[in-house]
Amino acid sequence: MSITRIPNWAKSAKNQDISLLFSDSFKFKSEQKPILFIGGVHGDEPEGVRLAEELILHLENSTQKYAPWVLIPCLNPDGYKAKQRTNGNGVDLNRNYPSKNWSKEFSKDRYYPGPRPGSEPEIQALIQFIKEEQPRLIVHFHSWEPCIVYAGEPGKVDAKRLSDCSGYELKDDIGYPTPGSLSAFGWKDLKIPVICIEEQEGEKLDTIWSHFAKGLEEILLDESLRK
Repeated sequence: MSITRIPNWAKSAKNQDISLLFSDSFKFKSEQKPILFIGGVHGDEPEGVRLAEELILHLENSTQKYAPWVLIPCLNPDGYKAKQRTNGNGVDLNRNYPSKNWSKEFSKDRYYPGPRPGSEPEIQALIQFIKEEQPRLIVHFHSWEPCIVYAGEPGKVDAKRLSDCSGYELKDDIGYPTPGSLSAFGWKDLKIPVICIEEQEGEKLDTIWSHFAKGLEEILLDESLRK
């Protein structure tokens, strides 16, 4: 498959490059809406980056005709390099979205939502992309306790595919408040369904792809997404 990579699509808080890849079937500002995959939101969750990298390898070697897709392998290169949850400014990127429920309150430094909603360059770049391209579905890769969490009923079918292939519990809520999260911004504010893959924290990196390969393939091959 032909894949285009923009190595310097955006910059992190510490001025590191953030790359973006997309399929040959994706066209910017087209009526055909892509699936957006995001890895490396939290820098201390290498499982999410590894899943994104394995997905890239799979797509590069595939001859299938997939729905249009876009992939950001590591949204938080500062945190990933430092092996910390937050970005280079100490902000939890998954609490920094300018959702209607954004809150300045936080219980631990690792959940610091930033000085204001949408303050971080990583989130600013992603917000601009989401608003311009209006993806049909957003899937972001994390690790904590194994589960598949979906926000928005339209995303349930695809979330179930990931749950079925991994054996991980399917949930419509993570179980605790997440103001300023991608789920809150994407689904509650923009009505774009969001799926959060939560791999087991500390899982052997070589095993992660096998947990989700079938479900991700089914999502990308869905005929309805190519219309």
